[in-house]
Amino acid sequence: MEDCVFCKIIDGSIPSNKVYEDDKMVAFHDLNPQAPVHIIMIPKLHVKSADEINETNSEYIAHIFSKVGEIAKSLGLENGYRIVNNCGPDAGQTVFHIHFHLLGGELSGKMG
Repeated sequence: MEDCVFCKIIDGSIPSNKVYEDDKMVAFHDLNPQAPVHIIMIPKLHVKSADEINETNSEYIAHIFSKVGEIAKSLGLENGYRIVNNCGPDAGQTVFHIHFHLLGGELSGKMG
């Protein structure tokens, strides 16, 4: 997608502070962190939102979740972390390329 900021990060036309990259995903520091550790994890395949996950693209999403523990550990998140996905404008999604927020450190607003 030519106007997608995350696709531009993937192709290198927009710089990012990457913490992990492979053939299916990129993980990088959020520019506006909401926690001491705030990483954005995106598939290298453009999928607009969780509503568009299907049999064809689900391997990219599964891959992100297979790597999240490794990424969290590399960032020193030994005591836990949160993974957040916003799906659609009413949920606060502002970039329409599916992404997952990895939040860690001293988190407020703990949920059960």
